[in-house]
Amino acid sequence: MKYLKTDNSKTTLLIRIMVGIVFFSEGVQKFLFPALRGAGRFESIGLPSPEFLGYFVGGFEVICGLLILIGLFTRYAAIPLITIMIVAISSTKIPILLNDGFWQMMHAARTDFSMLLGSIFLLIRGGGHWSVDRRFFKQ
Repeated sequence: MKYLKTDNSKTTLLIRIMVGIVFFSEGVQKFLFPALRGAGRFESIGLPSPEFLGYFVGGFEVICGLLILIGLFTRYAAIPLITIMIVAISSTKIPILLNDGFWQMMHAARTDFSMLLGSIFLLIRGGGHWSVDRRFFKQ
């Protein structure tokens, strides 16, 4: 139960909105545009089982993005998103670093790093004052 409790910060809502909207949107796009954002993208970077992986990752992004937006099971929802971002950075941004250099990688990874750090923040702090977690699991 202690992992469902959250702090009383009202500004956490801003991080939840940022992380939740981006992941929800990216997840939906994996279903709407599988050749570009889902299976096709995973195939182009050499990940195994791209068809399965596209829908699997997209499903987690949609569900966890929505959970973070409403602040329900925020810490638990952040864990798969952190994993997704670590895989995204290691599979797509590290090759850019090795082939094109630091600044090209930094430019390409700006959203990835923001989503990773935002998700880590939510894992540490929870959903904040305006969250379902706060209403259901009071301190």
